[in-house]
This record gives sequence, C-alpha cells and structure tokens, in this order.
Amino acid sequence: MVNTVQSLDMDTLDRLAEKVSALVQMLEQTRNELADTSDNNTRLSNELETLQARFSQSQHDDLNMQTLLDERDQIRTRVTEILDQLESLDL
Repeated sequence: MVNTVQSLDMDTLDRLAEKVSALVQMLEQTRNELADTSDNNTRLSNELETLQARFSQSQHDDLNMQTLLDERDQIRTRVTEILDQLESLDL
C-alpha cells in the first residue's frame, strides 16, 4: 500500500513537473513574442515619423510649386502685355 501511495505521488509530481516545464516554455515563447512585437512597434513608429516628415515636406513643396506656377502665369501675362504694346508701336 505504501508503494502504491508513493507511486501515485511520484506520478502526480511527474505530471506537475511536466506542466511546470510546459508553462516555463510557454512563458519563454510569450516573452520572445513580446520582444519581437516591441521591436516591430519601434520600427513602425520610426517609419511612421519618417513618412509624416516626408508628407509634410511634400505639402510644403506643393505649396512652393503652386507659388512658382502663379508667378510664371503673372510673368507670361506681363510679357504678353509688353509684346502687345511693342506691336502697337509703329516703328
């Protein structure tokens, strides 16, 4: 009877040891996944900041381009006026 109790206790302890070992492995895996996720979040945050900076620069460049196009139209209009005035002169 004592051997049976000790055998049951050993089986119980072995199962418990296996469960603890499996839990430790699961915690290690979770820790590794958390580290990977954290690294990924950092990388994505940096990429987002870069894209936001590029977007801001693009908007600024677009505004500058529109200003230059407006100036070009003003110059074209002025040159046309000057050419018309020159044509109207009888030289």
